[in-house]
Amino acid sequence: LPLCFPEKLWKMLESDQFRSIWWSEGGKCVAINKDLFKVEVLGRGVCQQVFNTRHIKSVIHQLNLYGFTKVQRNFLRSASLPEFLSEEAAASAHSQILYYYNPSFNRAHPWLLGTCTRR
Repeated sequence: LPLCFPEKLWKMLESDQFRSIWWSEGGKCVAINKDLFKVEVLGRGVCQQVFNTRHIKSVIHQLNLYGFTKVQRNFLRSASLPEFLSEEAAASAHSQILYYYNPSFNRAHPWLLGTCTRR
């Protein structure tokens, strides 16, 4: 039987094959490097496709359908201009990373995966 979306996602996160997606926040969030994900996962040939799409928006739509919510990352900013500018550059690079959370999708509690159902 083909795997459902959360099962595919879990296998990707547990695999060492992908650098564009990883567990974050101690296994409570999914982190996706958007640009790398487009190349590494969505840019694969038909025989190696993980998802039946080549568009990041479709993957995000699936995350939303399965109850994932986007988590905003807030950074404290420095008052000094040089530090602020370097923090700004780091935040810009960091903006390519998307974070998604679902209480039923937790690395420490794999048995909850079955409760992660489509809305």
